[in-house]
Amino acid sequence: RSMSKIGIVGGGPAGMMAAVTAAEAGHQGDLYEQNEKLGKKLYITGKGRCNLTNACDSEQFFKMIVGNPRFMYSALNRFNSQNFMAFMEAAGVPLKIERGDRVFPVSDKSSDVIKGFSKSLEKNNVAILLNQQISGLEIDGNMLRGLRLKNGETIAYDAVILATGGKSYPSTGSDGSFFEVLKAAGHTITPLRPALVPVNTREQWPMSLQGLALKNVQLALYEKDKKIASEMGEMLFTHFGISGPLVLSLSSLIKNEASQYSFKLDLKPGLSEETLDKRISRDFLKYQNRDFSNSLNDLLPSKMIPVVIEMSGIDPFKKVNQISKENRQKL
Repeated sequence: RSMSKIGIVGGGPAGMMAAVTAAEAGHQGDLYEQNEKLGKKLYITGKGRCNLTNACDSEQFFKMIVGNPRFMYSALNRFNSQNFMAFMEAAGVPLKIERGDRVFPVSDKSSDVIKGFSKSLEKNNVAILLNQQISGLEIDGNMLRGLRLKNGETIAYDAVILATGGKSYPSTGSDGSFFEVLKAAGHTITPLRPALVPVNTREQWPMSLQGLALKNVQLALYEKDKKIASEMGEMLFTHFGISGPLVLSLSSLIKNEASQYSFKLDLKPGLSEETLDKRISRDFLKYQNRDFSNSLNDLLPSKMIPVVIEMSGIDPFKKVNQISKENRQKL
């Protein structure tokens, strides 16, 4: 195959990967990035540690793709997470696998991942053009001929790869502005919606628990009365509602803004209702002479106790030995 001149728009991981792959296949690549540096959003991935991929097998990988996993079949069959890990290690970024098969650089620094990409780009003589905004695509009839820069200049290319990202984090460059360019080229854009995001709650009580992190809990998402999914893991209360890994993951299943969604939180997923009742009875016996408000310290995080007491409807100053079985069941 003869050498083609390829323009790649977007200097995130997808664009950098495309530029390296095109160069390794013998083509000349120009990589355009509107920011002052490559991989700006990658810097903050995984709280700056950069959760690169997941080392689970392909079957499990597809199960974790929210929306339309079939779209990814051919891509992941040609180049899976193991191939990507090998690519990063070859680029001088040693990796480690943590809980849940999450893959991070050994150094815990996303900047090392960007350095690895940069080294591969340099080795393959990819031209990197920073602070460059593309204002349009040069189309002649039905053929894409090149890119039009913001300053009006047109640059001819045999092929163009668009890796401009979505609209998830405007300050990093993922501002959705390129969708307008695609619309002008005749593409239709499906409605954009958030995914992997924290959730605002209608109730106010989560705000009073701001900063409280829960581990080993089960969170289930319901649409009206229908259970959509449930997962075990960690979550966090915030000044607007709930967040943390469980919430981010389940938030992607909230599809219809007009519908009613609710979350159901199981604080003790390892206990059946019967076992939990025995556990509470044991605590009640231990603290039988205390006020109800001082009897839940073994069972719940202290921040959560006032909220649970209020929801239970039991008088906080009632002596534990005076709480009826019916009230205990309610709790």
